[in-house]
Amino acid sequence: MDYEIIEIYDLFNPGNPELGLLPGRKPSKLTRLVVMDHTVDEIFGERIRNYFSVNRLFVEYLTLPGGDENKTLDQVLRIARRLSEIGTHRVGTPPIAIGGGVLQDVVGMASSLYRRGIPYVRVPTTLLAQIDGSVSAKNGVNYEGFRNRLGTFAPPPRTLIDRSLIATLPERQIQSGLGEALKMALIKDPVLFELLEEHGPQLVADRLQDSDNGNDAGPGREVMHRAISGMAEELQKNLWETDLRRIVDYGHTFSPVIEMQALPALLHGEVVAMDCVLSAVLALHRGMLTPAQFERIVNTTRGMGLAPSHPMFADPSVLRRALADTMRHRDNQQHLTLLQGIGRTIFVNDLTDTELDCAAQVMTELLETDESGVLSLQGGC
Repeated sequence: MDYEIIEIYDLFNPGNPELGLLPGRKPSKLTRLVVMDHTVDEIFGERIRNYFSVNRLFVEYLTLPGGDENKTLDQVLRIARRLSEIGTHRVGTPPIAIGGGVLQDVVGMASSLYRRGIPYVRVPTTLLAQIDGSVSAKNGVNYEGFRNRLGTFAPPPRTLIDRSLIATLPERQIQSGLGEALKMALIKDPVLFELLEEHGPQLVADRLQDSDNGNDAGPGREVMHRAISGMAEELQKNLWETDLRRIVDYGHTFSPVIEMQALPALLHGEVVAMDCVLSAVLALHRGMLTPAQFERIVNTTRGMGLAPSHPMFADPSVLRRALADTMRHRDNQQHLTLLQGIGRTIFVNDLTDTELDCAAQVMTELLETDESGVLSLQGGC
């Protein structure tokens, strides 16, 4: 399986041919569906329509609501209906998905089901979608209160990533996206962690645009590139998840259940960051992380504007329920990724309720301390 992830600039400039090309950089001659979420339509809709008009490309448009509450099978069917209405071909008219992670997932799932699978093109417009979802082969929708409970494996043959598109994002969306960058840093990339540690506040303020750097080789570009390439390196070894031990599931053991319960109060990357901290607490109590390393993780998380904890992460009963649900997804194994220092991991299958109770106490303490607070790091255990 081969698919392209292309980092590019000024994608909606009519003089840039990339958006209108088919996979394999072939010209597009037939009618294609362009799917946007409402936010993209408001900010970029005029530029996108002008692009296809100036280049005399045949497209139809569908605008959908964003947000996890709209990540549903109904939205998938709505896309499939429009694909039928415009006469989408099996290969030659791949739809173009321009939007955040929710839109990417529903368009990807509709494409994977339509005619038993058609190609599509991703244009992610949020930081979270650019550094995480852009690399993934997975699509999915939420079902009966569970995150991505229905889904498929169907990577698009072509993904276009334009970092300038996130310059308009609210600060909180940037912070959420950096939660996934933190995950990649902790599991395999100490250099990426140091970039987040040193430049966290500026990355958020600049929306990773490197506005104070004066060139295109600053920390924003490096953070994005390292996060994307690191994710690609991990997925290419296990694209279809035949091996359920995946270090990229770090930060995704307890967070899926908590995220769905917290909707819409918490964003995906915010919950992932809290899960990263909780898993670091577990490693700390096993002596696999030093107190100094743990404090660096907490301080870096806060430096990016992310909260390290939440009341649900401080509730042992919630943590046990979340772990039980994740174990069903991992064939009744924990396959829990823990840190052995920053950038190194191991898998464990022997996490106990007592350890969760102790970790919950530290997560409670994190709720009660600000950046100047002093942590006992023991949680009373």
